[in-house]
Amino acid sequence: MQAQSTMTGSTPSKQRKIMHWTMVFIAMICLLISNGMVITGLTAFDSAMLAEFTNWTRGDLKLRGLITLALTGILAPFIGILIDRIGVKLLMMVGAVVLSIAFFCYGYITEISHMYLIHAAFSIVLVACGLNVAVILVSNWFVKLRGTAIGITVMGTSLGGAILAPLFGGWIADGMHWRDAFQLAAVIPSILFLLAVVLVKNKPTDVGLQPFGFSEEHKEADLSKHGLSYSEAIQTRSFWAIAFIAMFTFYTLLGLQANLILHLQDLGFDIKSAAAGLAMLFTPALIGKFLFGMIADKIKGKKILYANLILMLLGLIGLLVADKTTVLITIAVVGFAWGGFYTLLQLNAVDNFGLRASGRLLGTITVLDAFGGGLGIFLTGKMFDMHGTYQTAFTVFVVLVIISIGLISQIKKHV
Repeated sequence: MQAQSTMTGSTPSKQRKIMHWTMVFIAMICLLISNGMVITGLTAFDSAMLAEFTNWTRGDLKLRGLITLALTGILAPFIGILIDRIGVKLLMMVGAVVLSIAFFCYGYITEISHMYLIHAAFSIVLVACGLNVAVILVSNWFVKLRGTAIGITVMGTSLGGAILAPLFGGWIADGMHWRDAFQLAAVIPSILFLLAVVLVKNKPTDVGLQPFGFSEEHKEADLSKHGLSYSEAIQTRSFWAIAFIAMFTFYTLLGLQANLILHLQDLGFDIKSAAAGLAMLFTPALIGKFLFGMIADKIKGKKILYANLILMLLGLIGLLVADKTTVLITIAVVGFAWGGFYTLLQLNAVDNFGLRASGRLLGTITVLDAFGGGLGIFLTGKMFDMHGTYQTAFTVFVVLVIISIGLISQIKKHV
């Protein structure tokens, strides 16, 4: 009887662990598809579109990114309230549907205004099934190993760049028209929709489970009730330091990735090699996100934050002087450093203030980081139009990362 009890008792425990890590996997796929299609993979079509619409400049094209991310910032606080009230499952489903429709419509654009309208719709995708939703889903399911879980989750953004950009670039290189490629890609979000419908649970307490690593020292199994209120958190210097670091680093990374394929083509790469070069930014980021997520579970404090941003700074300085033979090395350094920092930034935003108002807090941070990212995409392209080179834009990246390094000193834990 005792042996039978032990065996039957181990089965639910194993099932519980599978359920927790299933949420991590779905959150990662969510970011792979949403960020990978809206932010990174999309750039594989740039040269083909500029070749067809010869009256468009790079600044005209990249204005689409500012539209998407500025609207994402405006919507984020409202979606944050919805996350806190209704959870993430329904939002993921809505985001997947909007993404599929928008990509299908992309194949029919004839005017630049059509593209801008589609990119306005993309803002709904980024708030409904983007970073905040994925991080909050995983944070609700984990106490112990939260850093590892978030690290695996945000690997999805890098997987999107590492997988979808070369995939789309390969389609173009093999002779598929960019319009047909957009319509074929519109099928991809159905994967996320089905996963959300069948498997996503907003919180472990919804299905009678507890967060991974929960113990009696935690007053409530529902972690969404733990932490500072929204008004308390936004009065801290730490919150605004995190928010502005997010803004400056997102300006840098999104400005770089959105213009990287074009920059590599300027250096002499063909479209297929340039798309693979974009993967050189995101593949090392995969390693950085996972590695530093695990390290953050063991080593607390700000030393890792400093190390990540200093390494990113060195990579960006290298990018200023890199040529065709060395540029991929500098890109890999930036990607690895950004990957680690990206994980640690999300982890700090949750750990320092708790989950009580996490939707609204991350939504407020998104106002700044989305606006910064959008400006980075647009202004980097515009600076190229003005100077015929990306040197000035890359110098701006260096300055913003130096400022961000200084702001780390203001981050403190409040719960």
